Amino acid sequence: MIADRDREDDVKGRERRRVQRTRVLRNAKIIVPRRSAVIHCTVQNITSIGACLKLANTFGVPDNFELTFELGRTRRPCRVVWRTDDQLGVAFESEDRQTEA
Repeated sequence: MIADRDREDDVKGRERRRVQRTRVLRNAKIIVPRRSAVIHCTVQNITSIGACLKLANTFGVPDNFELTFELGRTRRPCRVVWRTDDQLGVAFESEDRQTEA
């Protein structure tokens, strides 16, 4: 499983990511297109190309959504790259790719 592989890499001191991640604990909201409710989550780490999000449950979270944090000042289109029961790994998409989908 992905979590096991990440844990193994942490123990061995390896980093598989192309970009250095920054660990944060920042509240955020997932905004799902054509739905009124938002999904609360916590950004656990972030890079210029993606983030790891912690949720109560990932069931029903679509593969594409917008993430907002910093009290709504930042809004980023996202694509889910991996998921577990309570975490999502997302890649930030450009605005152009979001409108093509």
